[in-house]
Amino acid sequence: MTSCPFHQAPATASAVSEEINDFFHLAAAEGSLSGPLPQRVAEAVAAAAAGRAGSLSEEELAFAARVAWRNEARCIGRLYWRSLRVRDCRAVTNSAGMYLALCEHLEQATREGNIRPVMTIFAPTESGHAGPLIRNRQLAGYAGYRERGSVLGDPLNCALTEEALALGWEPPSVRTAFDLLPWILVGRDERPALYPVPRNLVKEVPLWHPTLSWFRELGLKWYAVPVVCDMVFRVAGTEYAAAPFSGWYMGTEIGSRNLADEDRYNLLPIVAEKMGLRIDTPSSLWKERALVELNAAVLHSFAEAGCRIVDHHTASEEFGRFCAQEKAAGREVSAAWDWIVPPLAGSATPVFNQKMCNLRLRPEFKRVAESG
Repeated sequence: MTSCPFHQAPATASAVSEEINDFFHLAAAEGSLSGPLPQRVAEAVAAAAAGRAGSLSEEELAFAARVAWRNEARCIGRLYWRSLRVRDCRAVTNSAGMYLALCEHLEQATREGNIRPVMTIFAPTESGHAGPLIRNRQLAGYAGYRERGSVLGDPLNCALTEEALALGWEPPSVRTAFDLLPWILVGRDERPALYPVPRNLVKEVPLWHPTLSWFRELGLKWYAVPVVCDMVFRVAGTEYAAAPFSGWYMGTEIGSRNLADEDRYNLLPIVAEKMGLRIDTPSSLWKERALVELNAAVLHSFAEAGCRIVDHHTASEEFGRFCAQEKAAGREVSAAWDWIVPPLAGSATPVFNQKMCNLRLRPEFKRVAESG
């Protein structure tokens, strides 16, 4: 596991040169270039030809990261792309240094619930050297224990849980559905290393409902800051496999997907039964009614805990403002309809009837399987 497991055949030299040229022209047009344009292009092309990462300045790197967020077709929350705090950790190549930097990331992002967007960028993938990797999908995540044909916890993390156990992780003596997983970090050319999750830095929110008193008895909670780690950041022909990115949650990400999806926590039948709904027929709309209350509990709990979160109606309105700003700037908006339209009351939001096209703009974030 010392090599980059998702890296596909590299792009041709001409394609990389074109990508470099496009980025530096974009940076120049938007006032974020750190030197004469011909010189910056020539330096980056020469580095790529030698198998090295392009030597972006801190200013250029921060600009690239913010534009990658601006370009992200699957994100509804891009109105705030300019506010992204970018941490240049390209000099960090070992897992011990990564651990310290990730702790700082959590501290700077969480701020006791006044969450702000943060991105930390570690050393890139270069010829002959795999870049650092974070095996976790997100810095915070709950274990999924396979038990006699069922799963205790989050089924999404079963494989990661088993990997952590194989590396020596000792879960709590009494296992629960919400046990925080340790971090599995891979430094450049190192083996995977296990690091304890810094519990004092991972803020968790107990979930309760404003009117349904029994809801507390479910013992639900979720972490406040989603720090996405399974995205590859690509700019000017260079890929950064370890570039964790965090913002704040839209409520439906937790209430409609993480807690409600059948292949995740699958809580809709439990909530519906507690509500006294008939679940033997879909015509009772028990799924919709349970889904609303589950989402209401998430939004209420985060608000009471002082943790920043956005409801899907507000997020949809903010996305409309983002689109208007981009149009005024003369830029097209890249968007994937199935990601932008919320998974609850989608047709009641303005984005439902909006025409969208995934333009695959660069700089970009890519899922692990898409890299190369």
